[in-house]
Amino acid sequence: MRKFVVAILMVAVIATSVFAGGAADKASAVVPNNQKPVVFFNRQPSDPVTGVIDMEVMNWNDKTYYVGFDAAGGGAVQGQLIVDFLAGADPAVVDRNGDGIIGYVLCIGDVGHNDSKARTQGIREALGTWAGSTDPGIAQEGSAVVGGVEMKVVELDSRAMTGTDGTTWNANAATDAMMNWATRLGDQIDMVISNNDGMAMGCLQASNYPEGVPIFGYDANADAIEAIGAGRLTGTVSQNVDAQATATLQVIRNLLDGLTGDAVVTAGITEPDQYGNKISAAVDYIPETKAVLAQNTGVNASNWTEYQAGSRDAGIKQTEAPTKRVLLTIYNSGDNFLSSSYIPALNYYAPLLNIDLTIVQGDGQNESSCTDKFTNVNSYDAFAINMVKTNSGWDYLDKLQY
Repeated sequence: MRKFVVAILMVAVIATSVFAGGAADKASAVVPNNQKPVVFFNRQPSDPVTGVIDMEVMNWNDKTYYVGFDAAGGGAVQGQLIVDFLAGADPAVVDRNGDGIIGYVLCIGDVGHNDSKARTQGIREALGTWAGSTDPGIAQEGSAVVGGVEMKVVELDSRAMTGTDGTTWNANAATDAMMNWATRLGDQIDMVISNNDGMAMGCLQASNYPEGVPIFGYDANADAIEAIGAGRLTGTVSQNVDAQATATLQVIRNLLDGLTGDAVVTAGITEPDQYGNKISAAVDYIPETKAVLAQNTGVNASNWTEYQAGSRDAGIKQTEAPTKRVLLTIYNSGDNFLSSSYIPALNYYAPLLNIDLTIVQGDGQNESSCTDKFTNVNSYDAFAINMVKTNSGWDYLDKLQY
């Protein structure tokens, strides 16, 4: 039905332009909103239960794409980071109570989010505790090699970190959970694992966090990187935020410059664009889901200095492209990764690509906190959308029907 309505509206727009004077200069023609570029980022349009990508949303028009990172690959990287740590660890030190079992607790970000699911699965698969589900509490006994010795691995507890205000990936909820875990489980806890850095840092804020217990996060936020350098955080995963932010803007730039086909997802990304720009980090394109994905890398005490704040991609320089206006939404103004890493990267690269960026932010709970600010759409040349819920794509696209 949606496609039928869009088709009627497009016919109406075409007919109107013909009767208004089809010979008018093309440069002065108004582009209908439903023909403008739309790039979803960070939250891939999908079913929150099954994780199936919503291709009806992704096929909204031929200028609709997704930019993010390899979520499944990232989960595997995090799992491998943990396994590698255990392989080089002293069993007598890691196994705090000497029971021959490596017990861990797990902070889950959002049970309905693809990234959270991928990280939980990657962790459990690496440790052998995967029991076919990413839900809290569903895990089996696993095993891992610790300093040359094979030991049992048990997930002692796992929780979705939802705040009192309903927000997910909540650092304060992680602090409270860690205090409860440390009190209730004591020296059974040999390791703490989190779906993101914000919750990991929240755990470290617990007044009774067990000293010396290794803890792993995900995102490579600036504070997490510094915590690795200080010996407080054991490891994290970089999803190459600069590559993601630049790719989000670059895909839009390519579409606004009239590029089509493969050039939309390669120019300035995997090969130099007409301005000589090219993202330095590895980025892949998945044509089946129209997804541009940055690759992930593990970060620990051996390489943390390479990920310190302040460095930007030297492959992106000032362009001479015509300035274009882009409206961009952020699902939650309080999200640690987006606020401390993604937005600063966007604000750095947008001027270089001559993109006049307007950023509006939501509360992380109600879609209306974003959609109510997704207004004056006729004034913008393109749109970048980060949703509160992964199945809310049409809440934004409906505002672009004509």
